[in-house]
Amino acid sequence: MKKLQVGQKAPDFRLPNVDGKEYSLANFKDKAVLVVVFTCNHCPYARAYEDRLINIQKDYAARGVQLVAINPNDATGYPEDSFDNMVKRHSEKKFPYPYLRDETQRTARAYGAEYTPEAYVLDAQRIVRYVGRVDDNWQHPEKARSHDLRRAIEAVLAGRPVENPVTHAIGCTIKWKL
Repeated sequence: MKKLQVGQKAPDFRLPNVDGKEYSLANFKDKAVLVVVFTCNHCPYARAYEDRLINIQKDYAARGVQLVAINPNDATGYPEDSFDNMVKRHSEKKFPYPYLRDETQRTARAYGAEYTPEAYVLDAQRIVRYVGRVDDNWQHPEKARSHDLRRAIEAVLAGRPVENPVTHAIGCTIKWKL
């Protein structure tokens, strides 16, 4: 599986959201920046980053930034990642962004996603401008020194290249179907 590279066009998807609607890239055509985050319910890293992702969405919504979370994990081996449990998690955490289910794992494979969470920042033309982690301290948000996702969003909004466009995502590996 090949990871999507900075400068490549992001593949489209059509995935169900926890609200029952389906979403594709076209649903966000009016957004200047789209942040696609592969995540899940069970991974402690993904859970640790939930509040930070919520805050990023809230902080940047008025500037035309939209986050979209996608859960590609195999729910057979990881029942906590089932669609029903995604609906529950979304309800508990009040995510201010869509939480989509990639049951076939085609979208995760098309992006070359490996971890939960792993972020892809797309510009208005849906060209990949950043791939990687949210920040450099999953356990202690207050001790994070490198706020990579926020810096990438700021750069894309300003029309500048992202200074460090690829970082190693900190998280659990995606749970692939056998």
